[in-house]
Amino acid sequence: VNDKIQLAELERTFQQNQATQFMQQGLMLKDPARFDCRGSLSFGQDCEIDVNVVIEGEVTLGDNTTIAPNCVIKNTIIGSNVSILPNSVIEDAVIGNGASIGPFARIRPEANIGENAKIGNFVEVKKSTIGKGSKVSHLSYVGDTTMGSDVNIGAGVITCNYDGANKHQTTIEDGAFVGSDTQLIAPVTIGKNATIGAGSTITKDVPENQLSLSRSKQTTLKNWQRPTKK
Repeated sequence: VNDKIQLAELERTFQQNQATQFMQQGLMLKDPARFDCRGSLSFGQDCEIDVNVVIEGEVTLGDNTTIAPNCVIKNTIIGSNVSILPNSVIEDAVIGNGASIGPFARIRPEANIGENAKIGNFVEVKKSTIGKGSKVSHLSYVGDTTMGSDVNIGAGVITCNYDGANKHQTTIEDGAFVGSDTQLIAPVTIGKNATIGAGSTITKDVPENQLSLSRSKQTTLKNWQRPTKK
């Protein structure tokens, strides 16, 4: 190899050879010319990978799993019947059977996504366990959290895990419902089947089967006039 052009050509030949080998073993690549495996990949039956997917480190796919365009997967175990939607990044994680990830999701190291769980668009999960059937569907950050099964996390929920010096744990037990735009100030525990009202900042543990909320009372000012331009 004498220059960067030859290096790139050699790399592309290597990638095409890998893609051919994977397809001979049963992997469906939508466009083998737009697939990069920069580590090792093992897969079950009927897996499908779309264009511009990058595999890094050691990645394992179960059966009937699909990866949509523009995803980066690194050092991750992905179960069967999993859907990885476009533009998602997954690193050093475990994804359970039947889970759905993305689009535009970021799964960071030490995340364990349970069976049939959903991690939706613009959601970041770090060093957390998401239980079976739980849903974090929109615009949320979940860090240093243990989440039970069948939990529903509303849009814009943040686990506030860092106090400026140390990280703290959040626990959300089975069946809890956390309303949109809620901040959970760790360390805190949300009990089984508890409900958090939207727009709350939760600083204390919430008992199971109870409703907790913290927000100012809505006020309407009569005869208020909107300012006009001068």
